[in-house]
Amino acid sequence: MTFQIDETHDVKRQSWVGSANGHSSFPIQNLPFGVFRPPGEDARGGVAIGDEIFDLRRALEAGLFSGAAEHAARAASGARLNEFMSLERGERVEMRRCLSALLSAGAEGEAARKQGGRVLHKAAACTLQLPASVGSYTDFFAGIHHAMNAGTRMKREPPLLPNYKYVPVAYHGRASSVVVSGTPVRRPNGQRKLAENEPPVFGPSRKLDIELELGVWVGPGNALGETIPISRAGDHIAGLCMLNDWSARDIQSWEYIPLGPFLAKNFGTTVSPWIVTMEALAPFRTPQPARPASDPKPLPHLWDDGDQECGAFDIAIEALIRTEAMRERGVAAHRLAASSTKHLYWTLAQLVAHHASGGCNLQPGDLFGSGTLSAPERSGWGSLWELTDDGAAAIRLASGETRTYVEDGDEVILRARAERDGYASIGFGDCAGTIMRALV
Repeated sequence: MTFQIDETHDVKRQSWVGSANGHSSFPIQNLPFGVFRPPGEDARGGVAIGDEIFDLRRALEAGLFSGAAEHAARAASGARLNEFMSLERGERVEMRRCLSALLSAGAEGEAARKQGGRVLHKAAACTLQLPASVGSYTDFFAGIHHAMNAGTRMKREPPLLPNYKYVPVAYHGRASSVVVSGTPVRRPNGQRKLAENEPPVFGPSRKLDIELELGVWVGPGNALGETIPISRAGDHIAGLCMLNDWSARDIQSWEYIPLGPFLAKNFGTTVSPWIVTMEALAPFRTPQPARPASDPKPLPHLWDDGDQECGAFDIAIEALIRTEAMRERGVAAHRLAASSTKHLYWTLAQLVAHHASGGCNLQPGDLFGSGTLSAPERSGWGSLWELTDDGAAAIRLASGETRTYVEDGDEVILRARAERDGYASIGFGDCAGTIMRALV
């Protein structure tokens, strides 16, 4: 696994797309892929650049690509990016270099600049789509501070179950209800146990929660029955997004024993629309935090020295809320939590390697959730279940309102930013969803 820092990451590189220069999320050093629908046209693949979207289909028609980059651009130009995700990393690297050159200020970007009116769309005028057909969705539990908080609340001593530090714990979620940012999410109905000695009742969840997670898009897969060695697992990741694993805690607490979450999780999972590539994130790789001396070393199929040296990421993440009243009054969203991807107990490569270690066939466009990435301190706890002590301690918002759990009309927004001295910072774009009242 080698992730090279090259000319595409140069902080001095400028674009002929003026809004990209100094853009808070999508400078030329980012170039994330997504699927968008221009006004009055059909969906196709594009690249975020400043406040614009670079139309890959029209760029191909204009003859702006050649060789390996042209092959990759064709794979990325359709209404779903699964074919693009299936490409080997070398082809994605070549595509990135070509895009960076085409969008750069100066002579190498002149041909694309002349086509600017044809190949660029104002992002605000377009509709962003789910970037891939999600064949399978797996939600991990790799945020150790969230796992610790959960065990403490359940009065376990010690808080973590014996398997946690040996195996990346996960469950298979519902792929069909993964939705793109901006899609409303309906409050689910389900069985809730209101009193210890009373039968359950059926109705709308009263404890609708969020989970602040990193989303992982699978790239090239593996054949059924084969495995993915940990030393090559990173090459099987196409890119990252933000992910909100909406959770109905009252439904979950009644149904999850003995087989885990079901209706409490399958009504909706929101992802941000842009796939931030592993190539763009190369400058923000860090060593995986050392485990305490008392923790076991991962088993051989989960251990690689190179992965430990650079398999983690330094990405700041946050969760915000904006109530209906706040929107009406023009009040800015209230930050609920600020955390970091550094709080993952397992690397992303370890998640991939373990998922395939029994012969499970991963496929391009499969999606992983990291698990809730809570920080050690309360201000970074990534769910309302943690932040409010399961509703016992309400949060006072900037508007003067209070919240224990998400109410109808509330919009929850997840954001991420990667920063490092000497490099342009890049963002992921919003991962937002507004709750609609339950059907009764």
